[in-house]
Amino acid sequence: MVVDNGSSDGSQAMLREEFDDIRLIVNPHNPGFGAAANQIFSLTTAPYLFLLNGDTRVQPGSLCSISNYLDLHPRVAVLGPELVHPDGRLQSSCSAFPHPLLPLVKSKVLTRLVRRLPGVRDRLLDTWRHDAPRKVPWVVGAALGIRREAFREVGGFDEGFHLYFEEPDLCHRMLKAEWDTHYAPVTEVIHIEGASTQQRRQEVLWDWVVSYMRYNERHHAGRQLELSQMTFRWSMRVRWAREKLRALRAKDPVLRAEHTADAAVWARAMTLPQRK
Repeated sequence: MVVDNGSSDGSQAMLREEFDDIRLIVNPHNPGFGAAANQIFSLTTAPYLFLLNGDTRVQPGSLCSISNYLDLHPRVAVLGPELVHPDGRLQSSCSAFPHPLLPLVKSKVLTRLVRRLPGVRDRLLDTWRHDAPRKVPWVVGAALGIRREAFREVGGFDEGFHLYFEEPDLCHRMLKAEWDTHYAPVTEVIHIEGASTQQRRQEVLWDWVVSYMRYNERHHAGRQLELSQMTFRWSMRVRWAREKLRALRAKDPVLRAEHTADAAVWARAMTLPQRK
């Protein structure tokens, strides 16, 4: 089964022409990943489902590998397989739950530095070798094996997350209901990271802003929520200043316009009201 979230690139025609044995559900607009996944669950009855993003490719036998692992681990609700780039490089696909200090410590530069430190690298979920099964807080939604029983128990994906943070939210609620999330390299999935999101960059950045705030307000309270809101505002100011500086330094007018548009997103984020 394929759910098409209002695409306009000819995907629907291609699927009908080349795969006449699939069931194609076409949404007139894009309700988000979580909403599409909930649709699939409502229209199927299998005990396990293997959800895939449109920018992934799977290996033969992947469904059996996912199913066998879930058979052997009856308390695992969500299973994330190994994700790799098209050139075979490993993608980090599991992480700790978002922390109020996330904007201060989460950066690509810091991650690249940690990967160079063997003593530290294997202690952090973002940078460990991903070479063995283990229980983890949450896994990336590009490819997910999900147990229907657990999914139904927690109410599925929160459709208020249009893009980003729907996976940690789901896994957090699974954990509260005493279900586990595992990473297990039982099969390899090629993930062309960012293939679709780069086509609508500013819209995607805004989705991140809204979803990050929603996650914080749903899973943090009291001083934790206050701290997350403080670091959020600080990080928005830093991102705004960074993009304004990049726009001033950019010689290419197209690149300058992109940085200016990104800065406008972060400026807009600074004006959002914070829940008390």
